[in-house]
Amino acid sequence: MWTATVLTLFPEMFPGPLGASLSGKALEQGKWLLETVDIRAFARDKHRTVDDTPFGGGAGMVMRPDVVDRAIGDAAQAQPGARLIYLTPRGRLLDQEKVRELADAPGVVLLCGRYEGIDQRVLEAREVEEISLGDFILSGGEAAAMTLLDAVVRLLPGVTGNTESLEEESFETGLLEYPHYTRPQTWEDHKGESREVPEVLLSGHHKNIRAWRQEQAEQITRKRRPDLWERYAETKDD
Repeated sequence: MWTATVLTLFPEMFPGPLGASLSGKALEQGKWLLETVDIRAFARDKHRTVDDTPFGGGAGMVMRPDVVDRAIGDAAQAQPGARLIYLTPRGRLLDQEKVRELADAPGVVLLCGRYEGIDQRVLEAREVEEISLGDFILSGGEAAAMTLLDAVVRLLPGVTGNTESLEEESFETGLLEYPHYTRPQTWEDHKGESREVPEVLLSGHHKNIRAWRQEQAEQITRKRRPDLWERYAETKDD
C-alpha cells in the first residue's frame, strides 16, 4: 500500500484536509496509509529540545541534526524504499511530472521543518530530496506536505474514478486546462447580462469539440503561462 509518513513537530495537524473528500475516503478505504511521527519524541533531554541557536549568529533557531536524524532513521526503517523529501522554499519546484513520479513510488517520508530550518549536515548525510511549492514562505512544512499529498493521492489507483478526467487536467498534456460549462445553458450574471455556453459544445460534433478545447487550452496557456507555452511549442515542433 502507498504510505506517507510525515515527520513533524505538530502531528495533531494531520490528517487535516486529507481526511476529507477524495483523499479522506481513500484513506478510510485503505487505498493509502498516513502515519505521523513526532520529531520531539526523538529528543534525549528532559525538555525534549529539538532546536538550538545557529552557528555564526542570526535570528531564529535551527532544528538539531541529531534529533532529526533519529526521526528519519526510525521512519526509514519502518518504510524502506520510500522517497525522503524535505519541504523547503529552496527546493526544486513541485510540478505534475514530479507528482506522477511520487505516485509511482512505494511511498514518501516527508520532513516538515520549522523555525529557520534544519541543520544542513543531516540533509546531506541522509541525501534528502528538497521540494518547494513556490517562491513564498510558510510557517512550516506541514501545509506544504498536505498539498503534496493531496496532489499525489488523487493519482493513486482507485482514488479518482474517472481516469479520463485526470488525463485532461492542467499540466498533464503540457497545457493549462480548457474552460468548462454546465447547465443552465443561458445564465444571467450579477449585472443582468445573459451568458451563453459556446455553440460548439452543444453541437454533439466530438471532433469539433476536441479541436475547440485544444485551441482554448493553447490560447490560455500562451496568455497566462508563457513559460509552459514555450516548452509545449518546442515539443510540438519536435
